[in-house]
Amino acid sequence: MTSYLSIMMYGVGGIVVTGMALLVAFQEKLVYVPVLPGLTKSYPITPARLRLIFDDVWLTSSDGLRLHSWFIKYSHDCRGPTILFLQENAGNIAHRLEMARIMLQNLHCNIFMLSYRGYGASDGYPSQQGLIRDAQAAVDHLSQRTDIDTSQIVVFGRSLGGAVGAAVTKNNPDKVAALILENTFTSILDMAGVLLPFLKYFIGGSLSKGPKILNFVVRSPWNTLDIVGQVKQPILFLSGERDEMIPPLHMQMLYAKAAAHNKRCTFVEFPTGMHMDTWIAGGDHYWKTVQTFLQQTLNEKKADESHPESNDSVTL
Repeated sequence: MTSYLSIMMYGVGGIVVTGMALLVAFQEKLVYVPVLPGLTKSYPITPARLRLIFDDVWLTSSDGLRLHSWFIKYSHDCRGPTILFLQENAGNIAHRLEMARIMLQNLHCNIFMLSYRGYGASDGYPSQQGLIRDAQAAVDHLSQRTDIDTSQIVVFGRSLGGAVGAAVTKNNPDKVAALILENTFTSILDMAGVLLPFLKYFIGGSLSKGPKILNFVVRSPWNTLDIVGQVKQPILFLSGERDEMIPPLHMQMLYAKAAAHNKRCTFVEFPTGMHMDTWIAGGDHYWKTVQTFLQQTLNEKKADESHPESNDSVTL
């Protein structure tokens, strides 16, 4: 019996050590995927290929990195909303151009597509604080432009981009008018057990009941659940019910946490939406949902600015 228990203890210890080694060595490669397997880091297409009106924009982050972006205009004189689009973790902004083209058609907005550090033509290597710095550089740039209505800057984050978007929206209550989250996780701590199931016994966030003894080695925890509860701007949650990568429960928990502190939250589910195709599976309903949210939110913002004495919360 003693020998058996010793073997069990050594086995558990080996799993813990192996898990820690994997996290320390490879965690950034699990969270951040700038290059899709079999492809290069370069852009396969540019907005010019789709005949879009755009500017190449180069930003400098607060820690001195050079970041590449595209500012895509709906028209030369468009003064409507400007969406700061924060992408998923895999690939670069060029892989989202077809979606951006359809977004332009349906929402009649400008789109700022930020290439995170280490992605596309941007310098550096991705990290949690680094991506937040990158998004801040984009918000600062947009807020200083003279060719857009700077009161209508909306952050749109998908998956990893939702974690980045929640953080930068919370940090900029006077610069960001609203936030849209699509298929975003509660935290990387909660996702560890989804990506590597054996880790759920040692790492976890709000969804875990395990000992969480390896949480301290996670360099990019992305605690979106905590952050979203501090966002004061209106939030639209877009959830694909067939998301095969991030359990839909994560979006439900994000909404519940936000709505407990913020009356201007809207949650919409798309029954056939998967992780990467909710915007396709949702069809017209998806785009009408986003369009309605933008119209209501931005109209209410204008009304509040015109009549600051009646600046009460309004439920969408």
